[in-house]
Amino acid sequence: MRGLGPVCGIDEAGRGPWAGPVVAGAVILDPENIPVGLADSKTLSKPRREALYEQLQDAAVIGVGRAEVAEIDALNILGATMLAMARAVADLGQLPGHALVDGNRVPDLPCSLECLVKGDGRCLSIAAGSIIAKVTRDREMTALAGRFPGFGWERNAGYGTPEHQAGLARLGPNIMHRRSFAPIRKLLESAINS
Repeated sequence: MRGLGPVCGIDEAGRGPWAGPVVAGAVILDPENIPVGLADSKTLSKPRREALYEQLQDAAVIGVGRAEVAEIDALNILGATMLAMARAVADLGQLPGHALVDGNRVPDLPCSLECLVKGDGRCLSIAAGSIIAKVTRDREMTALAGRFPGFGWERNAGYGTPEHQAGLARLGPNIMHRRSFAPIRKLLESAINS
């Protein structure tokens, strides 16, 4: 607790994909009820991530924030990530006394802040935030795959995989694609110039 009130860990999912929102998770863990096996979401199998996500629903205070594609294009991905993180903290329903943020930049928050590079592998509350963010975003991308078939988002979560690239070549970008990202921008420019 650091004598500052509750400490939350914050992480994001979805900075690199070509489509979909960026999602942040903020988590205040209960020191008496920490799920066993918390780790960086990228190191966990999908079933393990899903199980920990469900355990965290009952064992922690959770906030989720997001920045939509239009906000990513307007602000750039860093600015949109900071916005999603601030929204996740606001969604906690209580103000933390201190926030531990994965990475080397911090959002504008009304509490003390600390950056932890590779924090999702070093800090349990940030690891919890990474699980909340990734599972939330992966589920959303699976749902979007039903609305926008042909890109494989249920498998690639909007990353620029060969399957996604083939879908773009066949179908062109849609409203969920980040127009400010170079591969999408180039596709749009070539369509205009042809």
